[in-house]
Amino acid sequence: MGSNVTFRSKIGLVAATVGSAVGLGNIWRFPAETQANGGAAFLLIYILCVAVLGLPLMLGEFAIGRAAGSDPISDYKRLSPGSRWWMIGITGILAAYVILCFYTVVAGWTLEYLVDSVSGSLYAATVAGGAEPYKVIMEQNITSDLKPVIFSIILILANGAILLGGVQKGIERISNLMMPLLFLLLLVFCVASLTMPGAGAGMKFFLTPDFSKVTASTVINAMGQAFFSLSLGMGVLMTYSAYFPKDTRLGKTSVIVAGCDMLVAIMMGVIIFPAIMTFGLEGETFEGASLVFVTMPEIFAHMPMPQLWSTLFFLLLLVAALTSTISISEVAVRFLQDRFKMTRRKAVILVMLPLFLLSPICSLANGSLSDIQLFGLTIFGMMDFFATNILLPLGALLMALYYIFAAPKGLLRNELTNNGLIKAPYAALVEMLIKWVAPVLILIIFVCTFIKF
Repeated sequence: MGSNVTFRSKIGLVAATVGSAVGLGNIWRFPAETQANGGAAFLLIYILCVAVLGLPLMLGEFAIGRAAGSDPISDYKRLSPGSRWWMIGITGILAAYVILCFYTVVAGWTLEYLVDSVSGSLYAATVAGGAEPYKVIMEQNITSDLKPVIFSIILILANGAILLGGVQKGIERISNLMMPLLFLLLLVFCVASLTMPGAGAGMKFFLTPDFSKVTASTVINAMGQAFFSLSLGMGVLMTYSAYFPKDTRLGKTSVIVAGCDMLVAIMMGVIIFPAIMTFGLEGETFEGASLVFVTMPEIFAHMPMPQLWSTLFFLLLLVAALTSTISISEVAVRFLQDRFKMTRRKAVILVMLPLFLLSPICSLANGSLSDIQLFGLTIFGMMDFFATNILLPLGALLMALYYIFAAPKGLLRNELTNNGLIKAPYAALVEMLIKWVAPVLILIIFVCTFIKF
């Protein structure tokens, strides 16, 4: 049997679960998608996708995780003994670990930028002959063989140290500290951004829907953003819900987590678009890492005290990255504890050790190993594509099919009502969305992903 430990407080439970959902995708992917897809038009579609796709799937994972109280594989074995549905759990655990391998590299880039911001070296001098100095700096930082590896290793060690503290003294304690810090930093940046000369124009762009830019691709992107920003399909929510006390209101918790997740994305829009308009960067196209590693340093360079603002921003980014890597790591740690009866210390060490080899390989894929490619993708790119575009939606799709064909009768309703102790009039709607709407939407994401690929 697995550990019977639970989160100590409701605040800690929410902080940890919100931390597992809020990640770098909220901070750099959402503003980029919003800019390219009609401002508030994308925002409205995104909110609808969270309600129709994200929340039901989150509740589905919460119900399985709390009912069985174990790791993603054991959960299915306990709920449907003698069947092969436990194989769904493999996709979640594998996805989480593959993501962990390259996510620690991205988190390492964030730590490197934080260090360079604190030291002032990021703004000390322009790059010789560079028309776009921060773009050159980003390329140098990411393609370097040594520093990104070192910072990735530091992040691995930090994750290991927190995880060794356990659920309450490690995960919950660091989440209670980091999540208020994250929202405080976001609030500071929102206030600063809204006092800029271009605040009105930026907010007008962000909050005015331009439906002329909405295409089928916009809806697909919104579904993908809702899916990935909530950490669906990677076993994180299932693992964390195993630590929920039995009196936890799953419906209320899911709304709070999804709401906080959306709030972070919206606050990033409030931060970025006024700054973009103020400094005349509205003609640029923002894509992925370039938004935070190129555009944001350029914005800070135009502001008073660029070193201070840059330090606060990359601290914000690091907090989001670290809370995500902790939760992703916990999936594999819990699996080893439950399936192989390991002590937590041994499980954490066993999860962390391979990362000292695998994460540097992912990092070097942007440098000296960049010539090793498959389908035009580097090792880093292939791991990213395989985990986020195949394993995650596959795991969520299989979970939906499990509810259709094999889940114990009344599982979802029992968990949503805490076995009849509270009312959950939305239970039938949630079950319908999981069984009949989510599979169709996930299949659409699959098909469109492969067409693009």
